Amino acid sequence: MKESLFDALGGFPTLAAVHKTFYDSVFDHQWLKQYFINQNQDSLEQQQTNFIAEKMGGPKIYSGKPPFHAHIHLYITEELFDIRHALLKQSICEAAIPESLMLRWLRIDYAFKKSVIDTSLEDFHKRYIFRTRIIANKPR
Repeated sequence: MKESLFDALGGFPTLAAVHKTFYDSVFDHQWLKQYFINQNQDSLEQQQTNFIAEKMGGPKIYSGKPPFHAHIHLYITEELFDIRHALLKQSICEAAIPESLMLRWLRIDYAFKKSVIDTSLEDFHKRYIFRTRIIANKPR
């Protein structure tokens, strides 16, 4: 039986450490941090850890919304997603995770791209009307 990615990485301690580094970078990024005003970083780290653990073959304890619904009120462009993805890669590298495991993790993360990015601002406004929308301005 093949070992799950969750187990190969060392489980929750490794995921939590990477997500701490990752969210430190996100909350410090001039563009991405605009999406997290008044958000609790520790809670986001825990949610992300639980979510990705399940996707890696670990315990099913994530109780939040699926990615599309969790991000529906956020205008996320392909460029923003790619920046976020690069920060995740950097965080994984900083944790000295072997490349083969890093690539598996990044493939899982990348699989959710289509469910969270918006193709145009017009489509975003048409699709989403029930909650305050968040559109972050690209820093100059």
